[in-house]
Amino acid sequence: MLSILYSSKASAEFDPSHLVDVLLRSRRNNRRLGLSGMLLYRAGIFLQVIEGPEPVLRERMAIIASDPRHDGVDVLLEEPIEERMFPAWTMGYGEAADDVPGMRTAFEDLAAGRDMTDSVPALRALIRWFQVNAL
Repeated sequence: MLSILYSSKASAEFDPSHLVDVLLRSRRNNRRLGLSGMLLYRAGIFLQVIEGPEPVLRERMAIIASDPRHDGVDVLLEEPIEERMFPAWTMGYGEAADDVPGMRTAFEDLAAGRDMTDSVPALRALIRWFQVNAL
């Protein structure tokens, strides 16, 4: 199995009803494809962990990268996994909260081609926070 964490900019602002539609569609597709993960959206930025069988996940990432709702998809972390980080649901969703210690309000330093050495621990901490705090 493979886990990919990516970020992208929304090509247009998403209102809450549009986000619910994205979430429901993602859950349906992911259940059918055997994928799981979590999704964060804030201020026009998506941050998603998506995990599952590598061939299926690579195909899904190609679809996401060509989706006109995204302006640029940057893969921030990609690694093989033995166990799913988000096995209990097909897609978790949450909006990043302002009161979470260490919460980012921007992801500019995570752009493709940059040295991720300092950012990887912050990304892993964000994933752990979401695992513990998401409903």
